[in-house]
Amino acid sequence: MKSPAITSSRDLRYLTPARVGLGRSGASLPTQALLDFTLDHARARDAVHTPFDAARMVRDLESAGLAVVAVASESEDRRTYLRRPDLGRKLCAESVGFLDKHAADSCDLAIVLGDGLSAAAVHRHAGPVVRNLLARLAGLRIGLAVVATGARVALSDDIGSRLNARMIAMFIGERPGLSAPDSLGCYITHRPSPGLTDADRNCVSNIHAAGLSYDEAGFRIAWLVREGLARGVSGVALKDESGQQPMLLIRDSGPV
Repeated sequence: MKSPAITSSRDLRYLTPARVGLGRSGASLPTQALLDFTLDHARARDAVHTPFDAARMVRDLESAGLAVVAVASESEDRRTYLRRPDLGRKLCAESVGFLDKHAADSCDLAIVLGDGLSAAAVHRHAGPVVRNLLARLAGLRIGLAVVATGARVALSDDIGSRLNARMIAMFIGERPGLSAPDSLGCYITHRPSPGLTDADRNCVSNIHAAGLSYDEAGFRIAWLVREGLARGVSGVALKDESGQQPMLLIRDSGPV
């Protein structure tokens, strides 16, 4: 089917949340466009500084039937977290001891929720996406779920290795943009261990109201988890070919 012709900047704005066709007032932006920019910028800043409600996320995962624990990185506060990314990649000493006590037999998948750069994204989207994902992973051994405060992506490597997980899926708030302050990402890593790089991970990103739906995100993550376990790889060695299979839609009550 041929796409409708775009005849004006107003038509173009219906197709994208990007800042296009804003017009001008003299040498400046129109007042409304400037106010919209200022509001979106404030929302992005708020997302970065919003406190992470770890207790709420623990309850959310427990309601999905998971055993859950809460841990923290070496970032002692939000200011430190933003200034020292390296500390967000390491578990604090108390959390190391706590996780080691909970280490069990190997599991197929461990799930981590980390605040990242947008706690708002985790609050809004992580619970529904995880429930959608679990409905697609029947037959796999799901291990302990972890809620991590002050987390960077690489924190999942230490967590996964201590939990003896064959695969780990970390849901984390992405860096806020002016059109999406609450975007959630999921990083999938086979045989997590400290020292891995982003080349060893697969990422499903842009999970939010105007991005990937919970169904599409759950479907892609489940495909990567199952194929990664079957092939024993993740990252650049595992190409996302989930689009070659039909997507099963999931509702809260189950598959439809």
